Order: sequence, then C-alpha cells, then structure tokens
Amino acid sequence: MTAAASSIPRVAPPPPRRTVQWGKARAALSRLVADPERTDQVFELIDALAGNAGEKLFQRFLREPTAPRLLAEKPSLLRRLSDHASLEALPAGTLGREYARFMRAGGIDAQGLVDASDEADRTARVVPIDADREWFYARLRDMHDLWHVLTGYGRDVAGEAALLSFSYAQTRNRGIGAIVLAAIAKGPKGLHWPRYLFRAWRRGRSSALLPAAEWEILLALPLEEVRRRLRVSTPEEAHPGGILAAEGEQLRAVPS
Repeated sequence: MTAAASSIPRVAPPPPRRTVQWGKARAALSRLVADPERTDQVFELIDALAGNAGEKLFQRFLREPTAPRLLAEKPSLLRRLSDHASLEALPAGTLGREYARFMRAGGIDAQGLVDASDEADRTARVVPIDADREWFYARLRDMHDLWHVLTGYGRDVAGEAALLSFSYAQTRNRGIGAIVLAAIAKGPKGLHWPRYLFRAWRRGRSSALLPAAEWEILLALPLEEVRRRLRVSTPEEAHPGGILAAEGEQLRAVPS
C-alpha cells in the first residue's frame, strides 16, 4: 500500500448504486422552467439525475489532503455561516465579510437552502447513509452561496446559470448539467450566452476541488487570497467581456 493510499480516511462502504429517475427529472425540470424561483425543484432535479455522482464526488474528496481533518472534526459550516455578527466583524475585503454583505443585500440566509433541500427530501427516496456522507452532502449544500461570492456570479438568472455551470464542472452531477442545458435553450439566441456558460464551466474545471476546502479558515482571508489558494480565476480572467446580469429578457455586462 502506498503512502498516499494509506492516508485516505476509512469510511463506511458506499450505499447501493442509485439509478436515474427520468420521470421525476422531467416533472421537476418542467416545474423549474415554469418558475425559476422554485429552488426545491432544483434539488428534486439534481437528486433524480444524480445517479452515483454524489458518491464519486465523495471519493474524490477522500483523496484530498484536507479530508482526514475535516472528517475527524466535522465542522458545521451552516453554524459558522449563520453567525452574521462574527462574519460582519471580519476585516473589509475578506471572504467572510463579503459573504455577509452578499447575503444581507439579497435578504437571504444560509438556512434558506436547508429549507429548500428539506422540502425536496420529503418526496425523495429515503436511502440511509452514514454520518460521514451525511455531513459531506450537507456541507456541499451549505457552501453554495460562498461559491457565489468566490466567483462573483450574482443571484439573478444569469448568475445562477453561470454558477451552476461552474458547479457542474466541480461535481459532475448530470442534474446540474441538465439545468445548464435548459438555461442555454431558454436563454438569448446566438453564441454569446452558451459561450459565457462554457467559460464558467471551464473556470470550475480549472479550480481546486472546492468541496474539500477548509472554509472555516478561508473566511478570515482576503477574497483575492482565497481565489489564489483555490485556483479560482478572477472574474476578469474568466470573462474578459465582464460578468453578465439579467435585465428582463436581455443580458448585459456589468463591472466585475
């Protein structure tokens, strides 16, 4: 056994392989296209098409240097992100301070994603998983808005689509990929929009594995330093034409 192999944390065996639920996926996608604000349908679609993507991502995480400590300590990212007072007390320009500003500007909090996920879980198949995987999947859910801040993508339709494209490169989850394809089909005609989403995907592919990041440490660091550590290109590098924002049915470039 190599040193690298012996350093991989020991965890419970994988749960039974999951099959794709095409009927559930079609219904969720239809509801999501009709109402893009239905965050619960995002989780429904991702769950229906995920197959074994979650387990594969978990196995990739186990091979990261940060995995042993994170699994041993199982820090609650949700609890840390919900402490608005301590985040707002961080120095200006830090990831945590920028996250708090982002959440305050949008009138949202970290618990919102938990509620949407729980709503989707009420109709999902119940497949028991071990504590390690349960912690990992909850942490992956809770870091979504941190990725918004890290990438510079907004919460409008254009920003969510770009972040999902970025996320697809990170997670390789077909449910996320299906939403991106729907966004391309429903978006503006021409090559500008799909090219923009392709650049977001390429940006996610070239970054470090964000689900393995030690966010509790990174929150106190300057945003630009966090981008360097995680190999996330700046908005200017990823999108030379500027970050796009939705304005009615049109897209416009905004300063990044």
